Amino acid sequence: MSETPSTHSTTVLLVRRAGRVCLVSDGQVTMNNQIVKSGAAKVKRAGRGQVLVGFAGGAADGLALFTRFETKLEEFPANLERAVVELAKDWRTDRALRQLQALMIVCDRHKSFLVSGNGDLLQPDEDGLLAIGSGGAFALSAARALLRHTELDAPTIAREAMRIAAEICVFTNDRLTLEELA
Repeated sequence: MSETPSTHSTTVLLVRRAGRVCLVSDGQVTMNNQIVKSGAAKVKRAGRGQVLVGFAGGAADGLALFTRFETKLEEFPANLERAVVELAKDWRTDRALRQLQALMIVCDRHKSFLVSGNGDLLQPDEDGLLAIGSGGAFALSAARALLRHTELDAPTIAREAMRIAAEICVFTNDRLTLEELA
């Protein structure tokens, strides 16, 4: 009997500081114990470039959810929170969507959300940081320390925290995709 490949997620990190918002991801895609791609882009722009979306989990699942989210943004163009709530409701209740294995971080200049297929819809703590994926805890810890103990700007914190995560997590690399809203 053949074993279904186990796809490990990636690392996606959101950093907010001094009115700047950065969403960064690594580029590594693995199946079982093999790296199959090292430069995947897992952070995208939506909503006429005013919304950032990052996803971790199955690549096809993440792209399917990104497409569904874009539809929700078109339906509720001036209301990111409503678009995210509607996506979370659909994801939880729609039989086909429930099968999708991914997590998403969605943000604009003012709000940030972590969305999961369980219907989870979380906003960050007061520090404005969110992270998902296999190396998420490592990136979040590094970003939190850099935010508290340095004056670095949001993009620098995002890059440095991801480099630290890549040194620790075997499912995270240092080929980064970073998008910023200022």
